[in-house]
Amino acid sequence: MIEAVHDSRQGVATPRPPRKVRHAQNISRMCLVCGRDNPFGLHARFYELAPDAPAAGPELLGVFTPREEHQSYPGRLHGGVSSAILDETIGRAILLLEPGAWGVTVEFSVRFRRPLPLDDEIRCVARITRDTSRLFEGSGEIVLPDGSVAVEARGKYLKQTLTDITDGDFIEREWFSDPRETPGEIEL
Repeated sequence: MIEAVHDSRQGVATPRPPRKVRHAQNISRMCLVCGRDNPFGLHARFYELAPDAPAAGPELLGVFTPREEHQSYPGRLHGGVSSAILDETIGRAILLLEPGAWGVTVEFSVRFRRPLPLDDEIRCVARITRDTSRLFEGSGEIVLPDGSVAVEARGKYLKQTLTDITDGDFIEREWFSDPRETPGEIEL
């Protein structure tokens, strides 16, 4: 099925085919965004997407289903939760280019365009826009089911190793494959 997607730069909807999922990224035990065992968390999944055009770079898709405790005004997702999923997805996108690199947020800006309802799955797409030896920058957006952009963000991240960020047994204790089924392709 080809879905019409709103291009916010031109103000028109353009057809966009489903994207092929290459791989599901790992999740952790207690992270607020991806933590499997965090009762207050978002329980997000992250999928590495195949490029949608020959010259396009890799993109990462973050997906979660909001719950009532994630609301601000009744029926609307809290802006801080939107920011958290964008920050996590952009920060994880470096793994597409450098599997051993981890991003620590240095700067982050967000622009809210439309409210996000609580009754739909949230889909966030991110990519790296600049990469140096110490820092990387990325952008991302949360896309509504009609293809319009609800929230967009830009961030700058410091590249660090896990030993710089956490204790030595994090990977063995906290970081593991996502056991949920990975779709073959996904619509944005």
